[in-house]
Amino acid sequence: MATNKYFNKSYVREQDLIEDLTVEAIQINGLDLKYLPRTLVNLDSIFKEDMISIFDRAYTIEGYIRETEGFGGAHEAISKFGLEIRDTVTFDISKRRFMEEIGNVENTTRPMEGDLIYFPITESYFEVRYVNTTNPFYQLGKNFVFELKCELFEYSSERFNTGISEI
Repeated sequence: MATNKYFNKSYVREQDLIEDLTVEAIQINGLDLKYLPRTLVNLDSIFKEDMISIFDRAYTIEGYIRETEGFGGAHEAISKFGLEIRDTVTFDISKRRFMEEIGNVENTTRPMEGDLIYFPITESYFEVRYVNTTNPFYQLGKNFVFELKCELFEYSSERFNTGISEI
């Protein structure tokens, strides 16, 4: 059976309501994170990596933590190089709030892989490894959040100069 042609598929008002409720839910249940965009200094054209990145800006944005029972990942592991901690976490960040606080200032439409998130509870940094722009499934034909899959950041001669003492 085909879809009913007598019903309008324009959900603009309902989409606005769902987006408002999503932003409010993240602000109520989430916590303030510091988002640090990466500035590339000397990009290697072969390996497409930058060994000397700079993090000189920090933006406060609210994020919701998906896991409620601690960090995911392989946790602690002993390797030939010593103790390795491989914690992971997934944050949900509102697309609208990202654009208001960061996107318009940084001239970007989404969080980028390689950027950092400062997690104030554990005073640790998480590197954005993957930005899922299609999950959760589109409610009423629109997606309202970025799902940031992050991994505990391993420092390797990056420079930090945000002007914020806790960072």
